[in-house]
Amino acid sequence: MQGWEIRVRGQVQGVGFRPFVWAVARRAGLVGHVLNDAEGVLIRIAGDEDACAQMQRALRAEAPALARVDAIELRRWSVPEPAPEGFDIAASGPAGAETRVTPDAATCADCHAEILDRGARRFRYPFTNCTNCGPRFTIITGLPYDRPNTTMAAFEMCPACRAEYQDPGDRRFHAQPIACPDCGPRAWAERGGEVLEGEAVALAAEALLGGEIVAIKGLGGFHLACDATNAEAVARLRTRKHRPTKPLALMAARAVLARHAAPSREEWSLLAEPAAPIVLLGRAGEALPEALAPGIDLLGWMLPYTPLHHLLCAAVDRPLVMTSANVSGAPQVIGNEEARTKLAMIADLFVMHDREIARRLDDSVERVLPSGPMVLRRARGRVPGTLPLPEGFADAGQVLALGGQMKAALCLTKNGQALLGHHLGELDEAETWAAWQAALSDYRELFDHRPEVVAVDLHPGYLATRAGEAMGLDLERVQHHHAHLAAVLGENGWPLDGGKVAGIVLDGLGLGADGSIWGGEVLLGDYRGFERAGYLRPAPLPGGDAANREPWRNLLARLDQAGLSELADRLVPAPARTVLRQAIAAGVNAPMSSSAGRLFDAFSAALGMAPARMSHEGEAAMRFEAAAARSTTQEAYPFAVSSCGEIDPAQMWQAWQADGAPKTPGAAARFHRGLANAFAEVARGLVESGRAEAVALSGGVMQNAVLLAHLIEALDGLPLLLHHAVPANDGGLALGQALVAAARRL
Repeated sequence: MQGWEIRVRGQVQGVGFRPFVWAVARRAGLVGHVLNDAEGVLIRIAGDEDACAQMQRALRAEAPALARVDAIELRRWSVPEPAPEGFDIAASGPAGAETRVTPDAATCADCHAEILDRGARRFRYPFTNCTNCGPRFTIITGLPYDRPNTTMAAFEMCPACRAEYQDPGDRRFHAQPIACPDCGPRAWAERGGEVLEGEAVALAAEALLGGEIVAIKGLGGFHLACDATNAEAVARLRTRKHRPTKPLALMAARAVLARHAAPSREEWSLLAEPAAPIVLLGRAGEALPEALAPGIDLLGWMLPYTPLHHLLCAAVDRPLVMTSANVSGAPQVIGNEEARTKLAMIADLFVMHDREIARRLDDSVERVLPSGPMVLRRARGRVPGTLPLPEGFADAGQVLALGGQMKAALCLTKNGQALLGHHLGELDEAETWAAWQAALSDYRELFDHRPEVVAVDLHPGYLATRAGEAMGLDLERVQHHHAHLAAVLGENGWPLDGGKVAGIVLDGLGLGADGSIWGGEVLLGDYRGFERAGYLRPAPLPGGDAANREPWRNLLARLDQAGLSELADRLVPAPARTVLRQAIAAGVNAPMSSSAGRLFDAFSAALGMAPARMSHEGEAAMRFEAAAARSTTQEAYPFAVSSCGEIDPAQMWQAWQADGAPKTPGAAARFHRGLANAFAEVARGLVESGRAEAVALSGGVMQNAVLLAHLIEALDGLPLLLHHAVPANDGGLALGQALVAAARRL
């Protein structure tokens, strides 16, 4: 009889891994036991050699859907005498934070069928779940992941649920959120603070079909919902929420979604993942109100991911707006009393429940491009999933990275893994800053993280930077665009000593190594360092921060710089341009910047596609991209590229004027292709000269699908490193900071 001890590391607790091992062992005729401990899952098996090999193969090939196996370690086990007579699930070992917490998972097919089965005891029960689905990270309050350490601790299991919980052959074996109508959480509807008689889902459906706005408590917070086919309801929601133009997310059952979009096979697959993200899809089929995403041809869709959502979508049989419940700019509401207070002037009806939310999580946002999937916002369903550190970082130790000011997120490294935290938002908002501080304490406590070094952005004014400076730890300051470069290297597993790459990093802005504002860069570097090998010609940002919100300011600066002041006079209002030109000439509140994002804003304003003042970040660029996507032209506007790598857009502006300054999708497309060609030329030169091994693309502008496609085309034949699971925007910044800080210490 052969004996083996098998250590399984990864996302293997709370996903049905032990009953899976139990079933495989019984099938193979093995004896022994399996248990959870601080490091993952520990298996001790005894049997004939073929049966032991069968178990080892099954651990990867047949693992539960929510499991993520990082490593399997084998060693001989001395089988005790007398040998075990069967295979058992043993009591858990000591608690610890060396293993992973599973992200929240969408309702599985079995649970969905169960809530629709009139004969089932969980018929229409909004909190039905099993080991293959349901809340995880949003309910956990401590480790190990057992019911007393979740917000389900307040609900004592009834005998029927306890029998399922204790049966290794049941799909609810050790499902910590297990519940039923007799013992679990309950949902109710209320209006004006008064609880209404009747089923919450039916009352919500009636309100939605009547054009009302409903606040619904979900997994990671409240949503504000309305009938997406009702233009008046959509307009009313925008007015009350103070969200004039930012796109609104939609939720619908599969059949309803298919009436209004035509997802590809890859998009359907992404929609149906356990993470259930919002997926950006083109408009198709039956039209929906333009006000859902003004000026944009994409809508963000998600499938129902809780039993309550499934029941509600079935009851209304139409798409629902399902947007984060907050006043624009503030964090999402998560508590019942908080919702009653903060959403009273927005929602007509509330759907509440009494299961507390341990931590706020927005919905993840993703899209599928020809180059593959891309995460735009990493949140519910994706966190706290980890990423393996690249080769060479085994001795990196514990590093804490605090990210930037926009799209804030944290990163912790430990045991060869990087945990990139969830989207927190813009730290300028006081409530978001408070949420950031709470998340920092939460992650460090939950994962027993004891960093040796903290990494921050170079910008001394960022709140996250100041927080890092005050920690009393060794401090590593990481240049903004170097962090973006390191993030894409790390996501792609680029080894520590893999050689230098040419990084095209395009975004809004970040403090440069020379003290100026960067944002359109070609960096030659690796984790340890970089040099600036190319850049967009700097131009003033008239009015400083105001130029980030008002695209016409950048249009004036760029046209004047290109020698086209007469054209600027026709496109920019007279009173404003006079004052700004005086400020630029005097160097007052007009810092120089190589920002690619501000150049996009400028040309968007030139084409009449940008508002005078943007109501949300990226508004002008999103409309500009949408226009470019409608064009089939293969032509490109010219950008001059100097021998030192400076990319000057003056020729582009002059060519556009020579065309008659058309405000067309074709002009938008020619801009995108021209800019891509110019940056690709600099990066290609670095690779072909032997100075770089590959080209890496990062920064928030890389979320522009048109530009990304043109860059990939222009870089054809070269090794490319792209973002897929880590946001190209500042949501991925902390990962890069952590890797740079670690590399400097190795």
